[in-house]
Amino acid sequence: MNKTVKEILEWSLCVVIAVILALVIRFFVGAPTIVKQPSMYPTLKQDERLVLNRWFKTTNGELKRGDIVTFESPSKTFVASADADLSNPVAEYTKEPKNIFEKFGYYVLEIGKTSFIKRVIGLPGEHVKIANNKVYINGEVLSEPYLEKEVLTTSLNGAYIDLVVPEGTVFLMGDNRPKSTDSRCFGCVPISKIESKVWIRFWPLTLFGEVK
Repeated sequence: MNKTVKEILEWSLCVVIAVILALVIRFFVGAPTIVKQPSMYPTLKQDERLVLNRWFKTTNGELKRGDIVTFESPSKTFVASADADLSNPVAEYTKEPKNIFEKFGYYVLEIGKTSFIKRVIGLPGEHVKIANNKVYINGEVLSEPYLEKEVLTTSLNGAYIDLVVPEGTVFLMGDNRPKSTDSRCFGCVPISKIESKVWIRFWPLTLFGEVK
């Protein structure tokens, strides 16, 4: 083997190892992302850059009320009242990759996958009710200091506004309530579909720091 071929092989191996490490870190530890929608305004604004914490999922960490998370978007993002099964108010996921290559492309490379960013509002077993432009958890008004004062929480004509959060799921909403397609519209999200917690905002630099 001549020197040139050997160097090419060595560099190719380095590139392959670097790509594998990058994918492993992205999937199991953390990843950067860009805010693309206004549903979490004013907490998060469009075009802000974030670092996502995926380590909590790798280690089976717990979710808390108020956590901002990313998750795989449901197959159906709006369910009319006439079509809703309130005995099982769980978001519908019908897209399931069939083989290891499709799973790698969908879950690791995220080809064809859409993710949402929302805040955890209701935890498993809790009664969530939206009434009088407020959120009630087990009959008590939920304090939400992260909302702008004039923001009202309405149903958005969604079916899921009075329910008990099933085990293994959470009820999620955006902070920009009038412009957020969330659990009011598609139901509770399985915890298995939660991808990461939002951790740090690194752009713009003036707002660098932990996101809450």
